[in-house]
Amino acid sequence: MAARLKFMSNVEQSYLNIITSIKGEDPNREGLQGTPGRAARALQHLTCGYEQDLNTLVNKAIFETNTDEMVIVKDIELYSLCEHHLLPFFGKCHVGYLPQGKVLGLSKIARIVEMFSRRLQIQEVLTREIAEAINDAIGAAGVAVLIEAQHLCMMMRGIEKQNSSMITSVMLGAFRDQLATRTEFLNLVKR
Repeated sequence: MAARLKFMSNVEQSYLNIITSIKGEDPNREGLQGTPGRAARALQHLTCGYEQDLNTLVNKAIFETNTDEMVIVKDIELYSLCEHHLLPFFGKCHVGYLPQGKVLGLSKIARIVEMFSRRLQIQEVLTREIAEAINDAIGAAGVAVLIEAQHLCMMMRGIEKQNSSMITSVMLGAFRDQLATRTEFLNLVKR
């Protein structure tokens, strides 16, 4: 608790310093009063993934099964912060896996996506972290993760391309080794 209070105090002071440094702004004007505290609480929420770990998150939601058919959860919304500019990126994540004696509770897949996306990230690493976490949790015969996201660091600043999106994928096990398995996943995700 003390560490969290210190974090919040430090971040709030940092936001106050940033606002004070913006030429022409007054942190005491009505619209900015309380903003450093609100921004600190928002940052705490947006980076809460650091406070989670895979074992606690998955808990006891791993179930024995004799099925070996592909499981896909698609269109999982994600929101993250780019570690280079601290600007949001957001999009959808599609996850597929081939059970090998175990399945993962449905909501846990979305929670794994959330845990890793609520950290300072780049999309390429986020995609791999999700795939490896699911693989570690259930020892699947294969895991596939595909993310399509828009990055405000590219839309609001720099090149300012509003309609751009980035697609990343990680294929493990059978999804990497077997073209037919990978193709089936990609075709089902497109539906």
